[in-house]
Amino acid sequence: MGLRLKFNLVLLVAFALGLGVTGWLSYDLLQRNARDEVLRNAGVMMEAALSMRGYTVSQIRPLIPFNDTVFHPQSVPAYSATEIMNALRKKYDDYSYKEATLNPTNPRNKAVEWETDIVNEFRNHPGRDEISGTRDTPTGLSLYLARPLQIKDKACLSCHTTAGEAPPSMVKIYGPNNGFGWKHNEVVGAQIVSVPMAVPIHRAEAAFRVFMVSLAVVFVTIGLALNLMLWTMVIHPVARLSKIADQVSLGDLEAPEFTTRSRDEIGTLASSFDRMRKSLVQAMKMLEA
Repeated sequence: MGLRLKFNLVLLVAFALGLGVTGWLSYDLLQRNARDEVLRNAGVMMEAALSMRGYTVSQIRPLIPFNDTVFHPQSVPAYSATEIMNALRKKYDDYSYKEATLNPTNPRNKAVEWETDIVNEFRNHPGRDEISGTRDTPTGLSLYLARPLQIKDKACLSCHTTAGEAPPSMVKIYGPNNGFGWKHNEVVGAQIVSVPMAVPIHRAEAAFRVFMVSLAVVFVTIGLALNLMLWTMVIHPVARLSKIADQVSLGDLEAPEFTTRSRDEIGTLASSFDRMRKSLVQAMKMLEA
């Protein structure tokens, strides 16, 4: 087994171990980073929804006051926030937004079983302000981020205390049985943004492929450079010295000198061989005399 083959086998094993360990660590890191990025985007969506709710309460509702004959849902914070998020989903269709409520006025906001568990978690732990996790869906794992919806503005209770105190036009549309009995500072629901896990996984895998291909190219380039250096600085000079040494050992005193321009260990070895050759030539001449 030649020196180059041994060198390349060791180099290949080192590169394989390096790629394996680096790939494992980077894949896990990229997965977590992609997941965190999706959750950050979900948080931005929630903040946008909250901003829309505040805008509706402060600027839209005064322009469209409740009356006994016509009810405008555009003046309801939950309705405006949901509509804005639905419009946003036309561009970011991977994200879904819902204001899941235990006892909503609008049936589309009714919390389903898993959403109810999240709302109850907020109700049972008032200090908790965020919940994230994954759940199984018919289309695969889904990543979600949830934050509590709490009645902090007493003005919101004008429509949700009792059916008798609520605008008759709203009761006429949604009925007298839903969306009432809310209390100040009560957690009535949760903002929930859901994203299929395929989204962060796809992003992580795309970044992982680019990273591993780049790393493999770097390793191959380093390997080729090291092989070139090994051939130029070690294998070729040693092979030349070996050839000249064979000629001298067979009695060819006219063989070329062990000359080299390098001043490294190979150059030192060549100088030592050259002195030995000169001594051998001198000894042969003395024997002949």
